[in-house]
Amino acid sequence: MNSIEHFVEIGIALSSEKNHHVLLEKILKSAMQLASADAGTIYSVSSENKLVFETLLNNSLNSHLGGTTGKAIEYPNIPVFQFGEINKNAMVAVAAASGEIINIKDAYTNTDYNFCAAKEMDKLTGYKTQSVLTLPMKNHQEELNGVIQLINASDGNGNVIPFSDDIQRTTHALTSLAAIIITNKQLINEMEHLFSSFSKLIASAIDKKSPYTGEHCRRVPVITMMLAKACHKTTSGPLNEFHMDKEDFHELNVAAWLHDCGKIATPEYVMDKPTKLSTVFDRIEIIEARFEIASRDIYNSKKLDDQNKAVLLKQLDIDRDFIRKANTGGEFFDNNKINHIYSIAKQYQISIAGVKQSVISDDEVYNLIIKRGTINPKERKIINGHMDVTVEMLESMPFPKHLQRVPEFACGHHEKMDGTGYPKGLTREQMSIPARMMAIADVFEALTANDRPYKPPKTLSETLTIMGVMKLDNHLDPDLFDVFINKKVYIEFAKKYLLPTQIDQFDINDIPGCGEF
Repeated sequence: MNSIEHFVEIGIALSSEKNHHVLLEKILKSAMQLASADAGTIYSVSSENKLVFETLLNNSLNSHLGGTTGKAIEYPNIPVFQFGEINKNAMVAVAAASGEIINIKDAYTNTDYNFCAAKEMDKLTGYKTQSVLTLPMKNHQEELNGVIQLINASDGNGNVIPFSDDIQRTTHALTSLAAIIITNKQLINEMEHLFSSFSKLIASAIDKKSPYTGEHCRRVPVITMMLAKACHKTTSGPLNEFHMDKEDFHELNVAAWLHDCGKIATPEYVMDKPTKLSTVFDRIEIIEARFEIASRDIYNSKKLDDQNKAVLLKQLDIDRDFIRKANTGGEFFDNNKINHIYSIAKQYQISIAGVKQSVISDDEVYNLIIKRGTINPKERKIINGHMDVTVEMLESMPFPKHLQRVPEFACGHHEKMDGTGYPKGLTREQMSIPARMMAIADVFEALTANDRPYKPPKTLSETLTIMGVMKLDNHLDPDLFDVFINKKVYIEFAKKYLLPTQIDQFDINDIPGCGEF
């Protein structure tokens, strides 16, 4: 094989390798092959500017440490500088600091460098270090990212010879190529790390606005990845051919962290509305004050006798308690209760600064008659609007090829399999499997969350009952829900994140849509 063919083969092998430690070992082996070296060591550079042993090879001693072997190299890291000066006790440190190639014909006759450590090792092993070639690996920006040291070049007949000038140039070319490849891979890894950190930063930013929503943004990725791994391992049923590689898992994880990024634009008083009357504060206090005025007016009325006053004041307290309870949003508000709100608003009229008004304003009535929870229709529209913002944010980002599905995955968690979800009204057939996974993760986390101020957490049986009905109503993907149940993903998550009181006992066959299990 000529030099050009050899370099082409090496370049392809190095470029395709993704494992950093394996890559360094391949570089060392290639350098040894090019130089016909008997032994060699490759070092990486730590953040503390120390040389770290990565792989050590010695053919004569049949020794191979580090790299792909899993055998630890016990030698300590070598500092490039000591006490502000170049560490002249190690040739690799001198080469690293100076950036120069060092080519020694015979270590035992050379007096320019300190070979005490090499000679001591020779005594222990019976080996003899003779010719030594040390090459710093510098990239196109002249940045050091490793050092290679080759020992004992061979003439092919078992004789040790010096490393020739031609060999030095050839191995130098290899180390330059390797340094550029390492730098490119480091840049890619750093960009991946940066983007992953940015994804989590969005959740942290939301957490500053709303700790409850921030925790939701952290837990949905956990459930999503648990379900993804369970589906990946499934060997029977509709998902038996479903497979995800490392890059697919990474892409889905990024999407899961970004699935609610649009909530950064949602007002926190809506996002975490704890009571029906809450805005920037709970307006129940204003209503309480108005009831106090109404109570005073009744007490001071000259048109009422004491008995009528007592009756009216007692009813006033009953109605005030009703308003307090209605404000919590803790139970379904039927038409009788709604009518009672209207009658209270109409019955109790007070005067403030000469202005006659009800103890409950029209806007307060509008909020108090919410049938479920604490969010009124206008606020629900604002909350649902976070998906429009999420879509706008993610679809405007120039995702690299291996992350191009992030917007589709992240923006599908409020879609329903029958097309009645939002923001795009997609059907099951229009959604990828990972996007459908996120819908299950989002619902499960929302129902079991035990840190929301506006609702009590549901137990596992309550949660799965709701989700089972959603499966039967074609809102959740039935195949994924079956894996979620059959592989006990819900239990895996519950043991780590739910309160003990939420993990109740139940028969899974009693859950709607789960009879076959």
